[in-house]
Amino acid sequence: MAESRLRRKWLPVLVLALALYVIVRAAGTPQSSAPPPAAASTPAPTPSSASRSPSPSATRSPSAYDPADYAPQVRARARQAGIDARLLMAILYNEAYKPHDPALERAWQKYKPDASFGIADMHRATFDAVKQGRDFAGRRWEDLPDDRDLAIESAAWYLHDLAAQLPATWSAPYTKDDLLALGYNAGPGNMLAFVRGAAPGTQARSYLDRLHANWTKAGQAVGA
Repeated sequence: MAESRLRRKWLPVLVLALALYVIVRAAGTPQSSAPPPAAASTPAPTPSSASRSPSPSATRSPSAYDPADYAPQVRARARQAGIDARLLMAILYNEAYKPHDPALERAWQKYKPDASFGIADMHRATFDAVKQGRDFAGRRWEDLPDDRDLAIESAAWYLHDLAAQLPATWSAPYTKDDLLALGYNAGPGNMLAFVRGAAPGTQARSYLDRLHANWTKAGQAVGA
């Protein structure tokens, strides 16, 4: 009981801190649609293993995050999974609305156990399903906040798995990339409902609108 009261007491404080963090970070995060400048600093290796692609900068703080910095990883993982690199990058832009600081993500997850992890905002059940039979099968969902390449890799294969569920043709007015993005956000069951003509709800519609808004800079980032 005491622990429950303590959580209720501090939850509003944590929510306020998170909101302020998002506002401050958004004010200082580049939002331009112009192509990202070439990185000037020497890349540092990601924490997962020496074989993984390097992080873009050793000097940038974890919360100062621009998806375009991870264009090499996005292109490589998209190619491995057989999906569109531009789509994967656009989804990273869609998911960049919240601070991706490992310590903050873990603190929030203690109060919201079903929260998502990593720069691709993946839930535990999704990660555990996607990793089966893949070269990262031995990795844990808890690794995602610290290993951005792993987050990109798992997102790429999730899009691959969603694409495998699409029919050969459909009459709904959505492109394949639209449907995969909707599936990424709303789940495969809803994606297939949209294929059959169901209208996306407010949240899914907003996600698709943001994808379209991010499409140009995503293409510029990966050189599409």
